[in-house]
Amino acid sequence: MGHNKGGFDLRSCARPNILALQPYRCARDDYKDDGTNILLDANENAYGPSLVLQKSSGIDLFGLNRYPDPEAEEKGSHQALLKQQLCKLRNTHTHTSRNLTPNNLFVGVGSDEVIDALLRCFCVPGHDKILTCPPTYGMYAVSAQVNDVEIVKVPLDIERAFQLQPEAINTALSADASIKLVYVCSPGNPTANLISKTDIQKILEHPTWNGIVVVDEAYIDFSPDGASLAEWVVEWPNLVVMQTLSKAFGLAGIRLGAAFASPEVASLLNNLKAPYNISSPTSALATMALQPNSLAIMRSNREQILQQRQRMLEELPKIKRIGRFLGGTDSNFLLVEILDKPRDQDGRPSNDAAMTLYEGLAETRGVVVRFRGKEVGCEGCLRITVGTSVEVDRLLAETRSILHSTDPKQSIETNGSGNIEAKELEANDIVA
Repeated sequence: MGHNKGGFDLRSCARPNILALQPYRCARDDYKDDGTNILLDANENAYGPSLVLQKSSGIDLFGLNRYPDPEAEEKGSHQALLKQQLCKLRNTHTHTSRNLTPNNLFVGVGSDEVIDALLRCFCVPGHDKILTCPPTYGMYAVSAQVNDVEIVKVPLDIERAFQLQPEAINTALSADASIKLVYVCSPGNPTANLISKTDIQKILEHPTWNGIVVVDEAYIDFSPDGASLAEWVVEWPNLVVMQTLSKAFGLAGIRLGAAFASPEVASLLNNLKAPYNISSPTSALATMALQPNSLAIMRSNREQILQQRQRMLEELPKIKRIGRFLGGTDSNFLLVEILDKPRDQDGRPSNDAAMTLYEGLAETRGVVVRFRGKEVGCEGCLRITVGTSVEVDRLLAETRSILHSTDPKQSIETNGSGNIEAKELEANDIVA
């Protein structure tokens, strides 16, 4: 057993902002992937990886004793090839006639490394701030707290289907020069809607603010063609666009994210990263996923997801106590209200009703969705990932069974849920 060494005191030795952190909770903390659950809570791609595996995969198993390519620009390196393929994918010439090059790219361990790298690059701990637009992805706040960076919040406009409030954002930027980053999620999470390019441009054109607009496009491949603003970074030096292979490409397990930026910003991010941040297997698999035959699989899987998304839009409202779809339909998930009574009985969005359905689906029916009722403008809402045809069959059947047979408040009391408010906060705290 260890002994106390002199004056060591963990609570005064560790940084106060780290001591104040709550444990990171992710989608698998509550309900595991045990092979029987239908997981419609983390916006993963249920159709699997978009990969055509060949005998010559580029993964040298006997070379794993060596570190990955340290230089992204080294000719023939996995990262160089990967960056070229990402540029080829996003050079659509929808928003500019100019071309992205590998010098416009930083790749990281998922989008989370990109989020953190931007904070470390531009924000002085304990001094600078970021601006977020709730409801939005929770990792912006988690990374800000880790880096001891304060958050200024300008909520999305609920009356405009969760669009930005550019005038309010610009007012906040004018009032506080310590705001260095504005994080914009497009399509939004949990709102599933594309953010107006015009509204983003209004922030980029702020006459005096010295900072970066970060557009998170994790779900962009479920949106209409040409929606990505990645290539727009060649026109705007104060724009960074983040993307990932975790969603449409079905490669959440390899943890590969990217930031498109001006060569100057990309260079800063590449300078501060760990020397071997992307593993050789990850680079090789990501490069394979961007080859024409693998892209064809991704687009085929995406089409099936879009078909099931349309099916959910048509079939869920037929179930009593299902309310409106909020936000948009530009992603692989939907944000839907759960009502305390049927619509024809003047039903209202209800967190109690949403929690009853959330717990009932997960704990007794093996269907896991995500409770989002504590987010701004999301009273009574569940976020539901679009699954396969079979998974959507099960979702519809089990949702119908629960909502046609339960009273929300009675069900929560019967299940012994205890402090309903605490349970709602706990369920809403999942970062996904």
